[in-house]
Amino acid sequence: MSVPRITWDMGTAYDFFVSLHILHHPSDFGVRAAWAAGMRSRLPAAEREFLEDVTESALPGPPIGWVYTLPAPKDSVTALEMLEEIPSSRRLPTLMPLEELGEKTVEMLDKISRQGSWDEDDRELLRSELHAHWGKKSIADKYLDGNLRWWSQPGEFGEKLVNALYAYQEVFFAEEERRIRPVLESELENAQALAEKVSVQELMETLSQGLRFQSLPQVEELILAPSYWGSPFVFFGDMRAGDKELLLFGARPKDASLIPGEIIPDSLINALKALSDPTRLRILRYLTSEPLTPTQLARRLRLRAPTVIHHLHILRAAGLVYVIVGEGKEKAYQSRSEGVMATCDLLGEFLNATESGDQ
Repeated sequence: MSVPRITWDMGTAYDFFVSLHILHHPSDFGVRAAWAAGMRSRLPAAEREFLEDVTESALPGPPIGWVYTLPAPKDSVTALEMLEEIPSSRRLPTLMPLEELGEKTVEMLDKISRQGSWDEDDRELLRSELHAHWGKKSIADKYLDGNLRWWSQPGEFGEKLVNALYAYQEVFFAEEERRIRPVLESELENAQALAEKVSVQELMETLSQGLRFQSLPQVEELILAPSYWGSPFVFFGDMRAGDKELLLFGARPKDASLIPGEIIPDSLINALKALSDPTRLRILRYLTSEPLTPTQLARRLRLRAPTVIHHLHILRAAGLVYVIVGEGKEKAYQSRSEGVMATCDLLGEFLNATESGDQ
């Protein structure tokens, strides 16, 4: 098995799109829903409603593969300027990861874009393709209809997207960008220093804060880039080329918070919430002995598999479990003892720290 060559990338434009995604899906990332709603409420009504719509359909994830193609300095302004250079009707196919879909589906979407309409057969084909790719038993009609609606109106989508992203940059991300840029630069240097000391497999496990790869990606080049907002999760980029893969790794320090001015670190809040549930404590106890899949855990706990997966997601967001990738169809999980110990250490540091102004 060949070891991919490691290269690095850096740009706040990654977090421009990742932050937008997380603010619209806060519960998936351990972010306070009320705070996320408050940030979204800064947007004008029309732009807010548009972004809420498309982040649930046409743009289900950050287009980090496209961000990689941007020129320096690869910030939000660069992203917006380059997006404006793309014809309005081509912005949706440019940002959507079409490589994840089959050839028939891509042809169907192109047909819908040209004729401006779609039918039930188109919906069922899209449902089938997404089911094959995601492995989900059911895909909501609302999601499918949202995708097909925007593919039938690509020009309108492109115009509204640019307007909404400019509004988002103005009311929120321009200030956030200044806050996180020095942190990203520092964490990138730390990651590069670590890469000089450990194997590629250990490097990926450390930077991903819990993904344990049974085998390395079968690519010639693995591109690593830091994300403040994505931590502790990773995002994989659609590079539309078989010899490269992009991995956006979490780069928010353990003592930091997404909420400016918040003194309680996100990692501490998420870990304590995760550990406060008796079912999750039982899961951790089982996973300390051996790696288990959600199905195996469901049998032991006598719970439904979706319930177990929900608990595992919370433990993953808190950095308390490893996710073992690449062995079989179902992922396996194992307790991450260093995450538990880090929580204890961080709690002690927080309790013993003196806030400015304390007497």
